[in-house]
Amino acid sequence: MRISPAKWAFLAVFLFLVLAAASIVWFTRMPLQSYSGALQPLTPDEEKIREDLTGYVNQLSATIGERNLDHEEALNSAADFLLRTLGQEGYVLNTYQYPVHGKFVKNIEVQIQGASSPGQTLIVGAHYDSAPGSPGADDNATGVAALLELARLLKTSRPLETIRLVFFGNEEPPYFQTSQMGSLVYAKKLRSQNVNVSGMIALETIGYYSDARGSQKYPAGFGLIYPDVGNFIGFVGNTGSRDLVVRAVKAFRESAAFPSEGVAAPGSLTGIGWSDHWSFWQQEYQGIMVTDTAPFRYRYYHRPDDTPDKVDFERMARVVKGLSRVVLRLAAGN
Repeated sequence: MRISPAKWAFLAVFLFLVLAAASIVWFTRMPLQSYSGALQPLTPDEEKIREDLTGYVNQLSATIGERNLDHEEALNSAADFLLRTLGQEGYVLNTYQYPVHGKFVKNIEVQIQGASSPGQTLIVGAHYDSAPGSPGADDNATGVAALLELARLLKTSRPLETIRLVFFGNEEPPYFQTSQMGSLVYAKKLRSQNVNVSGMIALETIGYYSDARGSQKYPAGFGLIYPDVGNFIGFVGNTGSRDLVVRAVKAFRESAAFPSEGVAAPGSLTGIGWSDHWSFWQQEYQGIMVTDTAPFRYRYYHRPDDTPDKVDFERMARVVKGLSRVVLRLAAGN
């Protein structure tokens, strides 16, 4: 039986739609269910986390302010603050400097040695610079504050794998996704040393939440799948990092009573690679971003009014407590 051109066209369109639907399911399907319902009162541990986060974000964004190579003194002040805070926690500090246009940018690292698989490494990182013209409270003093707090929470832990907590410079434009981006310099160094990296988590803009309908936006098409209320924390990776996204979402949902969403989509899609995890993809490592979705929710993104009063420290404390458990689970190979 001969099939007419019209039927061939219909079959082609039908097959395309089936494959597209299957791809979307594969990108977005995550284990367990996102938490819904009222948030419980903060525990004493979470109250301490909230207090610490508030102090860190205020120090970085209100006291130090805009911090980048155009404001080199402030960028160095931020690095000194990180070194001082980590030193007070008793960590051995590793600082790596590299030149950019006659100036020097620092990447700062501390390690928690693995108990049984010390040669396998989980990276958790955040960039401490801010965009030009912005004090960078949510972007990214919140990510840095969370990483400092994880350093406190995890310092006496006994992870199976080694955990490296890394503070990167030069994530923001004009260095974003260039060879002078701090996380790319660091990831290349790991690859040249043949470091066995099980995964990388970038903490990027994690402090803004809203319960208002319509408060959450997305790149084209994703709004049909995800909620329009910006009250969740997102776990984002490329298709090559899907396993890490799934494991992180599962660990978070098992340990935190807080809304969460996850996606593993092509890295070329808008927003999927907008942080330091992108650098690790370039070196063929799995990497994900933990985020409040930045400009898809936060109207003050990269603006002068990205200030600490916009940050919801109570919800952020819940996220950080949950992330402390996620990191330990991932460092155990779960």
